[in-house]
Amino acid sequence: MGNYKLRVTNYSVMKNKDFPPFLSQEAPPEFERMGLNWLVGAAIATAVLWQFPAGDYILYPFTILATWFHEMGHGLMALMLGGDFKKLLIFSNGSGVASYNMRSSLGSLGPALVAAAGPMGPPIAGAALILASRSFKTASLSLKILGCFLLFSTLVWVRSGFGLIAVPLLGIGILALALKTPRWVQGFAVQFLGVQACVSTYHQLNYLFSYSAGSLGLSDTAQMQKYLLLPYWFWGALMAILSLVILVQSLRVAYRSH
Repeated sequence: MGNYKLRVTNYSVMKNKDFPPFLSQEAPPEFERMGLNWLVGAAIATAVLWQFPAGDYILYPFTILATWFHEMGHGLMALMLGGDFKKLLIFSNGSGVASYNMRSSLGSLGPALVAAAGPMGPPIAGAALILASRSFKTASLSLKILGCFLLFSTLVWVRSGFGLIAVPLLGIGILALALKTPRWVQGFAVQFLGVQACVSTYHQLNYLFSYSAGSLGLSDTAQMQKYLLLPYWFWGALMAILSLVILVQSLRVAYRSH
């Protein structure tokens, strides 16, 4: 039973007939033409932009959201395994810290699962958002749930000054999309947020392939090495591949013919 603190580094060919029905019915023609190809292009452009300093400014809100997904992954997994999620700190440079206590009967597997839940949090959340775009009802509901949970997490876990401003602003912005925009905008927003969450894995590639998290000790992948024996670079490569597979499969399902 210990107190663990994990850190995220600074982040960081289908036809138009396959477009989800609610988008095809309400989106303007030019939006329909963008379709899946536009979203895939956005994913590639995002991954490239994140490799340059200027890209961090352009994609800053998505960086903070990805950090939130990452740290919430650690904390919520600790809760699921019977531990305590004590607090969440998010900083203006895009980094974050989740503090929690572990109480798991799974032996070394418990801490390894909590370590993995951070890097895998954004792609799993992103896939859920992309899949929610298959209907207007689920797309709108997912935006409302995400916005409300951002606000809820602020009240319960966020304890950094920057986080207390940034996280509720993100929540309010996402709720505004859910309540004030047309259906096709909501559908596109859900998909775009999902894609950004999935590709955020490639903004933290250096972290996935790092043994140390600086003053906080071992990185997430080094924690997995500690408890599961295989080298940290193996776990980093596995999670990078899984993130891409999750993105591709979720888009494939979302754009499957109805």
